[in-house]
Amino acid sequence: MYVIVGLGNPGKKYTGTRHNVGFEVVDYLAYRNNIEVKKIKHKALIGEGIIDGKEVMLVKPQTFMNLSGQSVLEICEYYKIDISKLIVIYDDIDIDLGRIRIRKKGSGGTHNGMRNIIYLLQKDEFPRIRIGIGKPTHRDLVSYVIGRFGEDEREDIVLSIKLAAEAVESIVSEGMDKAMNKYNK
Repeated sequence: MYVIVGLGNPGKKYTGTRHNVGFEVVDYLAYRNNIEVKKIKHKALIGEGIIDGKEVMLVKPQTFMNLSGQSVLEICEYYKIDISKLIVIYDDIDIDLGRIRIRKKGSGGTHNGMRNIIYLLQKDEFPRIRIGIGKPTHRDLVSYVIGRFGEDEREDIVLSIKLAAEAVESIVSEGMDKAMNKYNK
């Protein structure tokens, strides 16, 4: 089974913010693949279904971002997930708005949610899709990431959310290398 985790913060206050693009990708995947993400289990909203004939679990941790690893660890331990079948999707200020980047492994960088996942799993060898949200030019980082996209940015972010969802489907159906070749541009 693939476990596909979108990172974000729970609650209406954070809907549509830069930090919640991982949640938006999971929502779009759920829509595209007719999977309901509404069961509360393992400190997360989850939905189970099929993508390209393979079992998947879509996950939106309901801890706050910086504690995302609690939910991910519970799921990985409970279902005995092969770490290579864990895919984490999250925002990245070091990537230009509207671009995505797929990696097989690596550090959490400056992203506290990813750092918490890696710290609790004690592993970083799992696929991740980073969605570029750009860097703040005149605001502090926290205000920027929990801020909403401007009208002039919305088209780019919607495109990257769709690309990230397609990339997840590509990883599940074709494998990491083909997905990386196709979507890392």
